[in-house]
Amino acid sequence: MSPPNLKIVAIARHEAHAYAGDEDRPLGSYLALMGGYGAFVGMLSAAVCVSRRSLPRRPAVGDVVLTAIATHKVARLLSKDPVTSPLRAPFTRFQGQSGEAEIDEEVRGTGPRKALGEVVTCPFCLDQWVATAFSFGLIFAPRATRFIAGVFTVTTLSDFLQLAYGKAQA
Repeated sequence: MSPPNLKIVAIARHEAHAYAGDEDRPLGSYLALMGGYGAFVGMLSAAVCVSRRSLPRRPAVGDVVLTAIATHKVARLLSKDPVTSPLRAPFTRFQGQSGEAEIDEEVRGTGPRKALGEVVTCPFCLDQWVATAFSFGLIFAPRATRFIAGVFTVTTLSDFLQLAYGKAQA
């Protein structure tokens, strides 16, 4: 590395330590994740341009509601469901049951492993990725995207009905 690059690295390390103190905050890995998200969006945006498709002037209210509910369900399914735990296992440690059909997991590791663990166990973090996928899906394959989003929206509404029924029985 050339001396200017060493200085930049030293400044970045100093700032990371000043921010995190003694806590393990993998800022470089967070930057990489943000870069990956930016690349994902950039690649899909380029595909929109190359395909000569256009973005809607205004999103349809029905699509916003449908994909918002579906995004909620998919993010919770990926981050909390016992069946999807094999996807999170490389980044987490099982802690126990946390709610109806949901489990609690502790993030493990350092650096990229920890950063990815924090993303895959956080439905709020996954929302951005899932919403982006649904949004671009509406541009490239609107019928299929609406169908898939509809399945997850119905599942979400069914979940709420199951919980309400359980409360009514109690």
